[in-house]
Amino acid sequence: MCDSVDEVTQAVLAKNDSLAAGLREELARRGVSVVNLLSSPGSGKTELLGRVLARAVERGLPVAALTADLATENDAHRLARSGAPVKQLLTDGLCHLEARQLRGHVESWLPEGTSLLFVENVGNLVCPASYDLGERLRIVLMAVTEGEDKPLKYPTAFGSAHLVVLTKVDLAGPADFDQAAFAANVQRVNPGVELLFSCARTDDGVDTLLERVLAVRDGAPVHRPPLAPRPHSHSHSDSHSHSHSHEGTEAGLVS
Repeated sequence: MCDSVDEVTQAVLAKNDSLAAGLREELARRGVSVVNLLSSPGSGKTELLGRVLARAVERGLPVAALTADLATENDAHRLARSGAPVKQLLTDGLCHLEARQLRGHVESWLPEGTSLLFVENVGNLVCPASYDLGERLRIVLMAVTEGEDKPLKYPTAFGSAHLVVLTKVDLAGPADFDQAAFAANVQRVNPGVELLFSCARTDDGVDTLLERVLAVRDGAPVHRPPLAPRPHSHSHSDSHSHSHSHEGTEAGLVS
């Protein structure tokens, strides 16, 4: 039984990888770079993305954003304040985005001339890590209030990141956050990955993050994680259920 489930799972992931590769090639031809943002709920991802979008709009950069949630359009309304084109993607209970969903919205909605598409994935550090969306850059965010050991608890997410962003650094003191220990844990699961620091309330790190993204869009090399996202095993009580094995293979998300 387990073998048959694993086979189905691997087939699902293989199909997603194929769709993602095709989407990446298509978007590259159109001059569009996708930035996939992953984090747990409450990391400050939406607020930081809103600041980055607003700064991009101020500079006249052709950006857009897709934001995914199980329900509500709250984040789309927040991000729209930036002045950038924003679209809400409701997953109807699914805990992650897949390449087929992104492709559908790219084909039906993405404004002409967009060169940067930010995708705010569902707030979850487990499921989204296993699904390539055709992104050029995968960014994993974490707030200081979440604890220094989070990279060790979620090695698939942090290990597949091309860039890691630590948010809410203004709360590091009250949270008794050990920045050195966190940085060491990040490097343990993803050697060589760059770590940025941000505070959306004061705009700290906003310009730096935007510049990193623009550099990648313009052809700068992307940090290549040592391992591809390793599948996981879980199930849902609703109509969406899937199970993934923990086998990992040596490959990168972006070539």
